[in-house]
Amino acid sequence: MEINEQQNSTGQTMRALVQRSHRGPQDLTLTTDRRRPTPGPGEYLIRVGAAGVNFADVMQTRGSYGGGPQAPYAAGFEAAGEIVGVGPDVERPLPLGTHVIGAGPGAFAQYMTMPAAGVLPVPAGWSDAAALGLVLNWATALAALKPLGEIKTGDAVLVHAAAGGVGQAAVRLARHYGARVIATASPAKHDTVKELGADEVLDSRRPDLAAEITRLTGGVDLVLESVGQATFKTSLSVTKPFTGRIVVFGAASGDATLTTHDLVFTHQVQVKGLHIGALAVAAPALYQSLLVEIEALIAQGVYAPGNPRVHPLAEGAVVLQQLEGGQTRGKFALDPWR
Repeated sequence: MEINEQQNSTGQTMRALVQRSHRGPQDLTLTTDRRRPTPGPGEYLIRVGAAGVNFADVMQTRGSYGGGPQAPYAAGFEAAGEIVGVGPDVERPLPLGTHVIGAGPGAFAQYMTMPAAGVLPVPAGWSDAAALGLVLNWATALAALKPLGEIKTGDAVLVHAAAGGVGQAAVRLARHYGARVIATASPAKHDTVKELGADEVLDSRRPDLAAEITRLTGGVDLVLESVGQATFKTSLSVTKPFTGRIVVFGAASGDATLTTHDLVFTHQVQVKGLHIGALAVAAPALYQSLLVEIEALIAQGVYAPGNPRVHPLAEGAVVLQQLEGGQTRGKFALDPWR
């Protein structure tokens, strides 16, 4: 089942950003003759309105994203757009023309496929770009804070990289759930994080970071760790023994190491790994509960429409290079139609 719409002169091709190597985002190339995908079992075909840019995209360009695609591949995996086709075996499909937000392969393109079970309708009155982050940034932050992080009112929560997409969502959600939020970010981004409601914002590169966090909190109950090597030692040292939790969902600065000896004799903390795509596959009921809670957060006004900076598709390589270099704050998006 598919909407008939005007296509370009070749009929079944489209514009897309293709990653040609694993040397980094500089090898992202705009092509105009990429084959348009066909929805498989359980999938929607989406006419992409806006594609989200995430640090995982950078990792994929370097070949360091676990289970990521092998070059060459159509890049991107988060997008919002219109359902224009439905594959077989989709239970209770949404009507053609519905705008949804979700994830799937090849989002940096005019068309992509998405697993139907993982999409959310774009809230009424929102643009496609405004919905970006719902099923990745906010779902990751929510999973890290609630089912994995077991956040409670009054907890001290440390959020690293708090100016990024997941970081900003985590600060807002942690405050909503009654936590005291200690955030780290580079100094130029402190005002942004403070406006989100963080109680304290610290320079992530200050040499006495661990000592200052301990002075402010006496030890934190929960750490959201996405930086890796540059902050992981600090995260371990400031987390309360035995009751404290560290949820790891990224390693932007490189992998950190943790041994069984560390856990037994030095840092007796709970360390939990999170990959929102893997969670959706391995624990679909839990993932669906996150989507239900996100819809409630929208209804309550906790989650407001996003305002990402939208760039033409051809600028994708530059945007990813800026993200890799830590030169961005907030959410960025690509428009495949310009």
